[in-house]
Amino acid sequence: MKSKAAILYNLNSERPYTESKPLKIVEIELDSPGFNEVVVKIKAAGLCHSDLSVIDGNRPRQLPMAMGHEASGVIIELGKGVKNLKIGDHVVFAFLPSCGNCQFCQTGRAGLCESGAEANVNGTLIGGHKRIHKGDEYYYHHLGVSGFAEYAVASVNSLVKIDSDIPFEIAALFGCAVLTGVGAVVNTAKLKLGQSILIVGLGGVGLAAVLGAKAAGASKIIAADLNTQKREVAKSLGAHYVINSSKSNALNELIELTGGGVDVSVEFAGAIPALEFAFQATKRGGTTVTAALPHPEARLELSPVILVGQEKSLKGSYLGSCVPSRDIPAYIELYKSGRLSVKKLITHKISLNQINEGFERLALGEAIRQIIIFD
Repeated sequence: MKSKAAILYNLNSERPYTESKPLKIVEIELDSPGFNEVVVKIKAAGLCHSDLSVIDGNRPRQLPMAMGHEASGVIIELGKGVKNLKIGDHVVFAFLPSCGNCQFCQTGRAGLCESGAEANVNGTLIGGHKRIHKGDEYYYHHLGVSGFAEYAVASVNSLVKIDSDIPFEIAALFGCAVLTGVGAVVNTAKLKLGQSILIVGLGGVGLAAVLGAKAAGASKIIAADLNTQKREVAKSLGAHYVINSSKSNALNELIELTGGGVDVSVEFAGAIPALEFAFQATKRGGTTVTAALPHPEARLELSPVILVGQEKSLKGSYLGSCVPSRDIPAYIELYKSGRLSVKKLITHKISLNQINEGFERLALGEAIRQIIIFD
């Protein structure tokens, strides 16, 4: 099967991306789906900072790679062994496949799936195969999805079936922005009703966390970002207070506002100063969570005396500590009931041919979630 796809051949392209065009729209070929694999016609895909971090070299991947990890679509072909999905089913991709058999999957920690993590590092589907090529040259898969394309071959372990009445552009958000943002708040940080929370970094994932904190019943939601426009968006989504965390008195302002710091802080900015701010803003006995992915060489200096003497916790969150097959349908139900207004995260709808313009817009901080719409 032939398909147009956005392929990344080189890292660290010069800005602006509107001129360097790091993503090339290429007509590629897809192999037939193998065992427990399907072909998905992509209907919508979101542009995420995690994609941008690959493009700008902060998260190096094997190249050439068919990019995109937040997408939704409809199944059009089944491989052998597929049991619980059928042609015509609407699906959301999860960017870490879950094998269901390892010690982590069996204890409800699908985000730590060993086979899924290995496949993502190797740029293959969870079965170890690459299904994307042009002639004799095979391309790597991006997190088992490669959703910036008209069609994708995917493992059933990367897919969650959803109701067919959910618009595809909304459904795509649940594969990363909502899964990661809401999950970090309710699964990793375990925010309790009436607790205060600080959310640092207000991209699509951070703003989804604002929605999650509101749905979970936080008493004070404080949102921090350097971008004025994003702080205003956070207020419109339910943040009670907003802070420019780069200001010299920002930490003192927050501590005074909360009477000693927040119960929970979550950081999505992918910058060490942002994580430091989140940790310092967390009160004694509180929990700081980071779900961001800075450059692998970035390091955080932390005094164990503070961890012990103040009984603070610092936790990582990947995939929102979610079980996609459990949490994506649950979060969609919250959306349907009006408690997760995820539609407000979408600022632009674009075509596949406009993808480099979209990533330049994202790099400039001029967009929240841009959705590629496929006809």
